[in-house]
Amino acid sequence: MLKSSKGYFLLELLLSLSALLILSLFLLPLLTDLREQSQKLELESKARQLMYEELQTNLINNRTTSNSSSIQKGVKYLIIWYESESTGQKEVCVRVEKNSFLPEVEVCGLLE
Repeated sequence: MLKSSKGYFLLELLLSLSALLILSLFLLPLLTDLREQSQKLELESKARQLMYEELQTNLINNRTTSNSSSIQKGVKYLIIWYESESTGQKEVCVRVEKNSFLPEVEVCGLLE
């Protein structure tokens, strides 16, 4: 037996490192998934806000519907207008294209 306890045993060190490794292998994928979900929700929220702003300005000003794009915080939002043949209503969609950093998001709403 050792009479002095001035340090850690190699076995204790290996056990603590393996426990940390197992915890990190479990938690890292969970954290990255949560980060992706929060980023997608943030983009969806901003796209929905832009859609409602576009619908309101079209209703108030009665301006022509034209496709455009908006860049906010380095993210490009495409605003696309569609006209439905069956109902005759106009629909606006706000889309964020998928790239290596951002997921694809599309939010649509009808002009009533």
